[in-house]
Amino acid sequence: MFQNSLSILPPLKSPGETLSRQAKPSSMVAGRMICPVSTNGAPDCKLGADKLCQAKGFKEGKSLNTDSAETCSAKVLIPGRVRKPDDCRTDNYVTRALCQ
Repeated sequence: MFQNSLSILPPLKSPGETLSRQAKPSSMVAGRMICPVSTNGAPDCKLGADKLCQAKGFKEGKSLNTDSAETCSAKVLIPGRVRKPDDCRTDNYVTRALCQ
């Protein structure tokens, strides 16, 4: 009786076969794409990763590495001018992404 029930089960696949059929092909790419500021004021690096991947011919991406830099207006170069809080902002960038 047990022998008959085994014949109705599908054959088992190796872990490699199972993973290769379920996983989407992906590639890691490098570049520099700004993370736009979302409505709540936080950087949206998912959108930055998507844009970086799309620039490389992929559909979407996931951020792996980020970087930040201070961007200032030319006003800070005026000699003797006191720097104000809104003269500079911090921009965030995706520098590496996993793309699909």
